[in-house]
Amino acid sequence: MTDSPPSTPPTDPPSMSIGAFARRSGLTASALRFYADAGLLPPAETDDASGYRFYSEDQLESAVLLRRLREIGMPLAGVRSVLAAHPEEGIRLVDEHVDAVVDDAAAVRERAVRIRAELREKAALRGRAELRDRAESAATPLIVVAEASGPVLASAIEQVLTAVSGDPEIAVLGGVLVEARSGSVEVIATDRYRMSVRTLAGAAPTGTIWVGTVDGDDLRAALTDLRHSPSARIEAIGDGVWIRPRGAGDRYCRLVDGQFPDHRAMLDALRPVETRVVVAKADLLRALEAHAADVVSIDVTETGIVVSGNESATGSDRLTAVVSGTPTTIRFAMTTLYPAIATAIAADLLLDLRGPDQPVTVRSADNGDLTTYVMPTGDTTDGAVG
Repeated sequence: MTDSPPSTPPTDPPSMSIGAFARRSGLTASALRFYADAGLLPPAETDDASGYRFYSEDQLESAVLLRRLREIGMPLAGVRSVLAAHPEEGIRLVDEHVDAVVDDAAAVRERAVRIRAELREKAALRGRAELRDRAESAATPLIVVAEASGPVLASAIEQVLTAVSGDPEIAVLGGVLVEARSGSVEVIATDRYRMSVRTLAGAAPTGTIWVGTVDGDDLRAALTDLRHSPSARIEAIGDGVWIRPRGAGDRYCRLVDGQFPDHRAMLDALRPVETRVVVAKADLLRALEAHAADVVSIDVTETGIVVSGNESATGSDRLTAVVSGTPTTIRFAMTTLYPAIATAIAADLLLDLRGPDQPVTVRSADNGDLTTYVMPTGDTTDGAVG
């Protein structure tokens, strides 16, 4: 059967060739043949001798509607129902189809979320496997950097991670400096306005000397396994470290390129302490939490401290404290001071103040293992720690 026009096409009633009808309706000739064979839009006439198909002007409206229904994804059975229905019934059928498409799209989105999560996990597993293979094949021998209780290591890392910077332009501040020497391990992090230093005495094997900046995100991912392991070991190799919690899977953590700030030079340059304050951690935290302020002031008197916000409506809180030295007033960004107080170890804090433009030392009054240096803020200083 062909669609070559006969020498004398029928003229009664007036009809269009399949090519002309295709141009008018927006359907291709092949689509018209398909819909004719499917019984949706048969031609008005078919030449018996040649098989050539002709369409009438009256069929144009149905052809356009068919095309539009297919453009919104309606299946053939639905198209057939709409073409045969009263217009109001057709509207209902179209609405039902749209509702079904929307529901299907929501289901697809939900399934896609699960699929993406599975693919991300596979990518992470593959990435860790590649890092493991690269690390294990490196010629550099393993160095045992630290050996300690898993929860103790987790606590030390977690406490200093609050001082890690998220500035992508200074990538090294997104890491934690690990220093093993003289039998102890120090972990240090800074965002240039706050620096936290945690010391783990006896965690490094005697004679071990190793220094490196470990990726903060990789360390954060290892915390859960460390917390649930009775003991753990940190081993350095090549361009990374292995964290090996006993009873859990090993984790490879990358080293961060770049020179970590010379924190020792900063500490050596600190001015002498002018004022020392011993205050209850819980009291100071409650006072800070009472002020929805971006900057808080601490007024040190001879008998205690007064905490106030940068808005008069917030009022002030008077706290009992043991004070020695010169009364003073010092101001802090809330986002800098609060984490330093919240991560302190013991119930009582010791604050060493050196002036309104110098870092303040925050440490536990009865335990100096975690020490944080906090830079004040205000008109007199824009400086940074480290």
